[in-house]
Amino acid sequence: MSEATIHYDESSDSLYVSFAPGEPATGFELNEHILLRINKSEQRAVGLTFLEYSILTEKTELGPRSFPLTGLARLPSESRELILSILQRPPVVDFLSLSAYTPSRGETIPAASIRVSPFATSSRP
Repeated sequence: MSEATIHYDESSDSLYVSFAPGEPATGFELNEHILLRINKSEQRAVGLTFLEYSILTEKTELGPRSFPLTGLARLPSESRELILSILQRPPVVDFLSLSAYTPSRGETIPAASIRVSPFATSSRP
């Protein structure tokens, strides 16, 4: 796989990351700010879209912001497992750091924070 193509659109505050430009893909909304595009038959990432990128990358006094991946709860278990697997391997791990929130012993909510690379932010204001 070639290096990711990254485009930041200042007017919409969106960052587009493509791992396979032009390749057809199925999109999955991980939450209201993050969309993952995958090639289902090959079980690999094709791209990521980050909406309101400046909010996603804003630091807090405790470190990077994390966002629950609420969209995973709406998926069938087979799709959820595939998405979680893709989120934990390259090239997605170069852009997203996966973690979890456990509000109770039997409940785990996946969350992610953005890994900010100098290249990705070089075109940001």
